[in-house]
Amino acid sequence: MSGSRRPVGSRAVTALNSPDDLVDTWLTLPDVAEALGVDVGRVRRLLKESRLAGIRRGDPPVLSIPAGFLVAIDAANPSADERDAGGSATVLASLQGTLTVLGDAGFSHGEAIAWLYTPDDSLPGRPIDLLRAGNKTEVRRRAQAEL
Repeated sequence: MSGSRRPVGSRAVTALNSPDDLVDTWLTLPDVAEALGVDVGRVRRLLKESRLAGIRRGDPPVLSIPAGFLVAIDAANPSADERDAGGSATVLASLQGTLTVLGDAGFSHGEAIAWLYTPDDSLPGRPIDLLRAGNKTEVRRRAQAEL
């Protein structure tokens, strides 16, 4: 994304607000797998299915996922298969639908992460924080405006 510009509503995703600069804590695929209690192959499938989003970052580039995309299992209502897996976390339930809407608008994983972590004047804060607080309708309405 370095040097690229993509209109994002009234904002633009640039190197100045790249996902790497916006996200405080990143997890590698093995870290995510351990937290979810699954194998790395399952995490890759979650990425392919857009239930998670990640980017390659660092030197050498390593596929990483924002830690904010996971929630503690006791703070969520995980499905039985995730509960039985023995992990301490689950994927934020409202993330998949939001990633689908952003994907339909042509966003890459990196652009979707930047959108989720960038404060938006039309929302009371960052979209990711609202999703984590259970306000998915408001966030998805804003994401649909990107179509």
